[in-house]
Amino acid sequence: MPRVEMTQHLYRFFPQLKNRIITVPASSVAEALLTINNIAPGFTDYVLDEHGALRKHVNISINNSIVVDKIHLSDRIPNDGTVYIFQSLSGG
Repeated sequence: MPRVEMTQHLYRFFPQLKNRIITVPASSVAEALLTINNIAPGFTDYVLDEHGALRKHVNISINNSIVVDKIHLSDRIPNDGTVYIFQSLSGG
C-alpha cells in the first residue's frame, strides 16, 4: 500500500496525523488525499482549492517526481510508492 509523508508544518494543523505511519489504499493522488481527509477532516480543504485542484502553495511528489496533474490529481501511485506533501517556499 502506498505510504504518505508530509512536512512537519502540516502536523500543527492536523495533529491526528503526527507520529503515525500513514498508508492509503489508493492508486491516484486524489484517492490518497480523500483517504487522509477521512483520518483528518479538513485536510483536503487545506491542500485543495474550492475547485478541488491543488493549491498554489502546496506541492505533492510521488517517489521524487512532482505531480503533473494538479487539477484532477490523477497521477498514479505505485503500490510501493511514497507520496510526499509539502508546502512551497516563497519570499524575498
